Amino acid sequence: MGIEFVEGEGSKELPEDFRPYVKEWFNSEFESLSPPQKHSFQLIHNDENSLICAPTGSGKTLSAFLSTLNELFEKGEKGELEDRIYTVYVSPLRALNNDIKRNLEAPLQGILEKAEEMGYEVPEVRSAVRTGDTTDAEKAKMRKKPPHILITTPESLGIVLSSPKFRENLRNTEYMIVDEIHSLSENKRGVHLSMSMERLQELSNNDLTRIGLSATQAPIKDIAGYLTGFDVEEETWSHETEYETVQMAEEASKSEFNTRGCKIVDVSASKEIDIETISPVRDLIYTESGEIREAMYDRIHNLIQDHDSTLIFTNTRSATERVVNSLKDRFDGYDDNIGAHHSSMSREERLSVEEKLKRGEMKVGVTSTSLELGVDIGAVDLVIQLGSPKGVARGIQRIGRSGHQIGKKAKGKMLVSDRDEALECSVLTKCAREDDLDRIQIPENCLDVLAQQMVGMACDHRWSIEHAFNVIRKSYCYRNLSRKDYESVLQYLGGEFELEDQNVYRKIWLDREKGLFGRSGKMTRVIYMTNIGTIPDETGYEVVTRGSKNFVGSLDEEFLDRLTKGDIFTLGGKTYQFSYARGMKVYVDPKPKSRPTVPSWYSERLPLSYDLGINIGEFREKVAKQLEMNASADEVIQWIIHNYYLDEYTAEAVYNYISEQHRFLGEVATHRKITVEKYIDEDNRQNLIFHTIYGRKVHDALARIMAHILQKKYGSNIGMVIDDNGFILRTPKRPVDLESLFKELQECNPQEELREAVGKTELMKRRFRHVAGRSLMILRSYKGNSKTVGQQQMKGHFLISTIRNRYSEDFPMIKETYREIMEDAMDLKNAEKVIEGLEKDRITWQRFNPEVPSPFSHNLLLQGSTDVIKIEDRQERLKKLHEQVMDRIQQQ
Repeated sequence: MGIEFVEGEGSKELPEDFRPYVKEWFNSEFESLSPPQKHSFQLIHNDENSLICAPTGSGKTLSAFLSTLNELFEKGEKGELEDRIYTVYVSPLRALNNDIKRNLEAPLQGILEKAEEMGYEVPEVRSAVRTGDTTDAEKAKMRKKPPHILITTPESLGIVLSSPKFRENLRNTEYMIVDEIHSLSENKRGVHLSMSMERLQELSNNDLTRIGLSATQAPIKDIAGYLTGFDVEEETWSHETEYETVQMAEEASKSEFNTRGCKIVDVSASKEIDIETISPVRDLIYTESGEIREAMYDRIHNLIQDHDSTLIFTNTRSATERVVNSLKDRFDGYDDNIGAHHSSMSREERLSVEEKLKRGEMKVGVTSTSLELGVDIGAVDLVIQLGSPKGVARGIQRIGRSGHQIGKKAKGKMLVSDRDEALECSVLTKCAREDDLDRIQIPENCLDVLAQQMVGMACDHRWSIEHAFNVIRKSYCYRNLSRKDYESVLQYLGGEFELEDQNVYRKIWLDREKGLFGRSGKMTRVIYMTNIGTIPDETGYEVVTRGSKNFVGSLDEEFLDRLTKGDIFTLGGKTYQFSYARGMKVYVDPKPKSRPTVPSWYSERLPLSYDLGINIGEFREKVAKQLEMNASADEVIQWIIHNYYLDEYTAEAVYNYISEQHRFLGEVATHRKITVEKYIDEDNRQNLIFHTIYGRKVHDALARIMAHILQKKYGSNIGMVIDDNGFILRTPKRPVDLESLFKELQECNPQEELREAVGKTELMKRRFRHVAGRSLMILRSYKGNSKTVGQQQMKGHFLISTIRNRYSEDFPMIKETYREIMEDAMDLKNAEKVIEGLEKDRITWQRFNPEVPSPFSHNLLLQGSTDVIKIEDRQERLKKLHEQVMDRIQQQ
């Protein structure tokens, strides 16, 4: 068996041997099968693992459920339907789970009524939701009379698998449905779920039929592999030498993998998408900022008036609130007709907005990311995206919230307000229309999640160390787990690292002679149940001045991750220099009139995907080639309009941006050409501006590696400004040998260099606390007492210091912290591709020393200033920089 795409048009009819009353119900409700249903009904009826990639509103949910409902009703008809769980449905959102429960009521009730009408005796098929919101009374009711369909989240599935009474209800599970699989598989919640799926398979008497659902999936074969996992050949192991011989341990990891097989139903292109990028004004440089803002809101208002219902996406929570308030202030009729929806709002407020949108009582919803996934908010005619969504898949997901009725077109407008946004959205629009998705990265070998899941396994029963290793490696996320890492996690869980003085006790017992492990004591299960999950607790950090200890405000954790000693940021309209953090306090020194190096909104912004960055590089390259061939402005603009679905204003802005860069430097930075500018700014700082287009996560890794190389050379702190379109290294004002820097970059071990660069940072301390929480080194909850984030952070600080003093950096949870930083928070894998490209001359670089910075530098240079200058002043500075550029171009 392998992973295969399903070809052809599929069947226009329901499977022939579906029960008559199921057919009758479906035919009375729907005129025909939707594109995914033409394939999925028969595949799932045949018990084939299926990955369904289809647009939102194309009947995906019923595609997954109808065959399973047919089987359940048939069992009931034969008197074989027991009070057990047969289908497990998992989604990332509790709200989506509640939606699915409501949406299942119609087919469950409708099929039952049709069966009775046609003279068939069938029992009720029950579904129930089990999440963190489920009350104790509801849980008790489920234990007594389990649902046939369990609707849950990854965390709750992990809990029920280790609940002694409830887990017995899962022994006959036949179907596993994972909704929004692309959203889960790219993070540690998905890693947790992949292990739970293997534990469920181990528990069940049946071979699970696995069904994955999503509107956007790439790389789709990897996601299919994630869904199904692997069969691994059982291996034998010599207990006499297994814990000493690393070579044997590594060899033991090389057993054979057999794919379980999966049929991919990819009908994502079956729904037409109408998407266009538009600019509110002709000139994004010289138009006053107030005029741009007014034109933007006028355009939004007019688009809203032309449609019955509109969903507006912003990229930050603060922007969501700003848009709602601005529309209310500027225009009549929005007071009760518009609502904000984002993760900082209470659950009750969010539900209220969802219900009003669904009932048609609210004309406009404004959100950041919280309505991206498939929560049913009814019919939406238009999606407006303000600025770039930073990834093609995210753009399609958002635009796909419109046109939900089968046969309706998804319609979206992307509004841009600066030239970088215009360039990004131009390429994104084309990729979205052509279904050219950016690829997600599925995390692998996460040792903290592994430790947590192994504690859950130990709560279930005693395990053979060998058998557990093989079950774990059936998960796609652990298929390459080395025996050495597995053993190190066993050692940690078994208390073989001496950390009792830090209140870190063993979670499992190990019998080395018999090769067994199990739970350590009665409290192990309680610890696992009350500390399960992968999402860390987060809170604000108090900012105080070092000398006077004056409170000046608070910072969120993600923002603090960005800071290194010496960084300057704005809080409450004033500038401060970061010194250090201890516990939940951040210590700073006032630095009036200094320019920030990290803007306060940085942590909220979504990063540009690497794949979209490469596509932008290719676009720049194509335009630059036409400029080199002396194509006229009109020819290039018409080519852009024809190929990239833009309005004329946006096409002109994009052309002018690239053309001015080309005329000014004689080069345009692309994914194959890096340009570096040296610029001394008005504060007399030396800025090395790297024009790259690989996205912020790659730039973060590259910038830190290069800064670390320079830091070792100069012995002084190197400032960094990191953005999606490049990065700046701020160095002491002395000559920097760029030839030598690029040579050292190519010759270094990027992983080791980055490890050294982040090893002593605030980012390392904070991420270690997250890892320690997931691996149950730090317990958020114990015997009814909860640790605050501050207490967890202090505990983490002492733990990492103790571990580093006693053991090496290869201690499993320190090793995992480095992996998480380099592969999840940053993108070292793609940074290494860039470094390899430089080594092999697939990527070239060139240095420039212009008197004034080039057009591509302007937004990057002003990025750190956006907190201390008004939008109007920022626009004025952009104008002045642009005027200087145009003067130099005229003089050439």
